[in-house]
Amino acid sequence: MDSDDRIERWFQQYGHDIYNYLAYFTGRRDVEDLVQEVFTKALRALPSYEGRAQPKTWLLTIARHAAIDYRRKQKMMDWFPENVLRLLTSKERSPEKALVLKEQLQEVYEAMNHLKSTYREVLILRLIEGVSTTETAEILGWSEAKVSTTLHRAIKELQKQMGNSGREVNLHDAIF
Repeated sequence: MDSDDRIERWFQQYGHDIYNYLAYFTGRRDVEDLVQEVFTKALRALPSYEGRAQPKTWLLTIARHAAIDYRRKQKMMDWFPENVLRLLTSKERSPEKALVLKEQLQEVYEAMNHLKSTYREVLILRLIEGVSTTETAEILGWSEAKVSTTLHRAIKELQKQMGNSGREVNLHDAIF
């Protein structure tokens, strides 16, 4: 199988995951150019890909670096999108519950925006994207122990931030 075929197959398998990751990381929904950049970089780097990491992990690592570069270029600090309707309508809910969850999600995003970047990254990868601890460690260049510890601290800090807002929010319901 040649390089183009493999990248095309990976795009079909993981393109949506890369898109979601970049959308959360940049706080923008118009990340199609970044997704294209990730797969273009992957195509160029494919000869050096040794298969030690899973393809999705490797692509998410490339996406992370592309997103960091994008943020540096744009000098943007707004990490999360305001429009979360897509997440809310993906599950069957009453309009009232959807409105409450939308408000809660906005509060979660605002609270996450006040966290250290390492906390945001691990929360996005582990809780929002559902990437395993092992893959998260590979993407971030950390040990698995550091991922677990940072995730625990990030959740505690996020809960603390959410507690400061005066509203009790079920983080699991709000994120998922």
